[in-house]
Amino acid sequence: MMLQPDYSLKPYNTFGIDVKAKFFARFQTVEELQELLKLPEVWQEEKLILGGGSNILFTKDFNGLVLLNSIKGMQVLEQDDEFAYVKAGGGEAWHDLVLFALKEQLAGLENLSLIPGTVGAAPLQNIGAYGVELKDVFHELEAIELASGEPYIFDHEACRFGYRDSIFKNEAKGKYVVTFVTFKLRKQHQVNTSYGAIQEVLRDMKVQEPTIQDVSVAVCAIRMSKLPDPKEIGNAGSFFKNPEIPILKFDLLKETYPAMPAYPVSELTVKVPAGWLIEQCGWKGKVIQNYGVHKNQALVLVNYGGAAGGDIRALAYEIIQSVKEKFGIELHPEVNIL
Repeated sequence: MMLQPDYSLKPYNTFGIDVKAKFFARFQTVEELQELLKLPEVWQEEKLILGGGSNILFTKDFNGLVLLNSIKGMQVLEQDDEFAYVKAGGGEAWHDLVLFALKEQLAGLENLSLIPGTVGAAPLQNIGAYGVELKDVFHELEAIELASGEPYIFDHEACRFGYRDSIFKNEAKGKYVVTFVTFKLRKQHQVNTSYGAIQEVLRDMKVQEPTIQDVSVAVCAIRMSKLPDPKEIGNAGSFFKNPEIPILKFDLLKETYPAMPAYPVSELTVKVPAGWLIEQCGWKGKVIQNYGVHKNQALVLVNYGGAAGGDIRALAYEIIQSVKEKFGIELHPEVNIL
């Protein structure tokens, strides 16, 4: 548990951007984190919490203290006839938690298989995929307030979850470290195969009555076919949120773009796939020097090696502008840009 000055963050962000932190420290327990926060030399420093670094784009060096959350551990706390409560450390890899739940025969996380990042980062943006969001299985989280070092518990209501959103991306942004998260998982399995290409992949697998394990395998196959491995090509997964627009606006757009897909959100709004919008603007597979848009998924911006974060940020905003000009729809980054 040491402060390390002038520390490279290249290994700690999946874009592989070569920037440095003024100070860097790793903590493996709540007590280590609290001791770090007591050090006089860090009191006035700006602080950034890193987990898997899979939802961040660095555009410059970080002039403060980067804290790497390495708190581990997974366990079933308690259970009844219907639910089991699983607690995991904030530094656990998210997919390892999914595998733990599958091994314990607990349902709810299988559609969220293979999402990069850590357990502690997951509630911050209410991660989601294939018809399921974290809020659907969330019970509570434990956190340490950076300013005081005091522990707090946030229940479901306190987190104020929204679409890829929570209180931790708004008024509580940068104020807490998530140390543990507890999930409410089902013992009776109710698989969700209605979203995306899951049913098609299950048919190819010749699975007629899928288990939660089958759904996880299908989701992993879909993700691996569309999304590049950050270990091979620098990226942060989906860079943009899927925009929600009024149904009336969608109906007007359908007159000009009859192939435009959408998913119902409410009686008044639909969600349009951002990847489709970006692809229609000609960005899919575009390469600009050593960065660009992935050839298989237009939602993914990539660093082919040595790109600057500022270049990728500029590309993102060019894409946003082109989609707005063509469709009148404004995209918003899902990735945290620093």
